[in-house]
This record gives sequence, structure tokens and C-alpha cells, in this order.
Amino acid sequence: MFLTNIAYAADHGHSAPLFHIGPLEVTSEITTMWAVMALILIVSFLGTRNMKRIPSGIQNVLEMGIEMYENFWTDILGKKRTRELMPFLATFFILILCSNYSGLLPLAGTLPGLKPPTSNVSTTAGLAIVVFFLVLYYNLKVQGPIGYIKHLIGPMPAISFLMLPLNIVEQFTRPLSLALRLYGSVYGEEMVVASLAALCPLVLPLTMQVMGILFGAIQAFVFTLLASIYLEEATAVHH
Repeated sequence: MFLTNIAYAADHGHSAPLFHIGPLEVTSEITTMWAVMALILIVSFLGTRNMKRIPSGIQNVLEMGIEMYENFWTDILGKKRTRELMPFLATFFILILCSNYSGLLPLAGTLPGLKPPTSNVSTTAGLAIVVFFLVLYYNLKVQGPIGYIKHLIGPMPAISFLMLPLNIVEQFTRPLSLALRLYGSVYGEEMVVASLAALCPLVLPLTMQVMGILFGAIQAFVFTLLASIYLEEATAVHH
């Protein structure tokens, strides 16, 4: 059943390609992701091209957001680790948030070239894989290969034959759960909106899309929150 659900998600989260660049299939999710990344780059450039000691305009908004993120993650990671991991976590949150909200644009999902990237399981799986390898990197960096293996074995070597396989499986199920949770939420919302649009095109879809503003922010928050917790465990000093 578990493998069947994954196969179902992979099949239903894939859209037909718009065009090809060599062997690369370019889908609506990819073009929307390019647009989201371009938007983030443009806003970041405009907010940092003329930095002032007393911020105003876009710089002020960006600094308020960064300060809010930093204060939140400092409670989880501590100040030093937050400064190190802040670029990664903030980028993921903003990217996922903008990707989720792209599905609220008019004709999103029906207009070619405009579909929320996070409604495709390949996109969410790619994000989760980045988290997986970053967590693995910090585990090996902080604990070393031997220390990491000891961590997987657990505090009771006598039952290592049981704990080691379970802990290894856990390392892979974490990114899998991140990918499927985010994909399922966004893709499910798209399907609900489409179904409601068939019943009552004006009222019901609008209600769901208003709720989607909240759900999109929650899913971006949950993804980055879990990623920060996994990174906190990986970067903690074990005694």
C-alpha cells in the first residue's frame, strides 16, 4: 500500500511537457518555478542594490522579514547555527511560499505555463532531497563517520541489530514525508478548487482559494520548521 501510494503520487503529480530543451522536458511547473525564482531575484536585487543605514521601502520590508525569521529560528537552533543556516532556511521558506501562492493566480493550473510547482511531486521530492543531503552532511561534519554510525546504533549496542535498521529507515522516511506532505496539500487543494469550480464557478472556488492563502503559508512554515528541527539534531554536539 505504501509503495502504491508513492507510485500514484508520482503519476498524478506529473504534467505534460510544454517543450523540450534537449532531453529536458519543460513543464508548466518548471516555467512557473523559473518565474518565481526570477521574482525573488528581482525583489532581492531591488532591496539590496542601495543599502542604507536607516532602511526604507523594499529594504525595510526585507530587513523586517529577515529579523523575524532570525528571531524564530534562534529559539530552535541558537544564534550561531541560525546565522549559518539562515540563508538556506529563509530561501526555502520564501521559495515554497511563492510557489504555493502561484496557484492562487487567475487561470493557474489551466493556462499553459502556469501551474504551482509544489503541486508536482518531483518538485517537492527535489526540495526534500536537498534537506536530506544537508542533514547528512552536517551529521558527518559534526559527529564524523564513526560517531554518526554510533548515533544510528543508539545508546544500547546490545540491541543494535534492531535500532540500526530502524534509524536508517527513519533517515529516508523523513525527506519522503516532507515531499509527500507538501505535495499532497497543494495538489489536493488544486483538485478541490477544480471540483468546486464545476459545481459553482463563482462562489465556492473563491472561498477555497481564500483558505489557500492560509494553507500555503502553513505548508511553507511546516516544511522549513521540520527541516530546521532535523538540522538542529544533526548539528547538535553529542556527548
